[in-house]
Amino acid sequence: MDFAKELNRAVSTGKVYFGAKEALQRGEEAQLFIVSQDCPRKKELMEQSGDVPVFVYGGNGCSLGTLLKKPYAISVITVIDAGASNILDLGK
Repeated sequence: MDFAKELNRAVSTGKVYFGAKEALQRGEEAQLFIVSQDCPRKKELMEQSGDVPVFVYGGNGCSLGTLLKKPYAISVITVIDAGASNILDLGK
């Protein structure tokens, strides 16, 4: 799977939220969390994720933001609806 392609497809066709605060608030709706290696709240999120899969992205928040063509760092992506992407396969 091309991670960047599927992630961009999920952002454009599905329903995703950026940031640790959003992830903690929307944990019950989430189907997948994508967390950067340097996320300051990674441990807290992983403890509270319950049955929701957590995929740890191999790069930092800046590279995750760059991957999505955003001018800011992204520490967590909360996938509520994958849309036309296969991004949920990361949680398997």
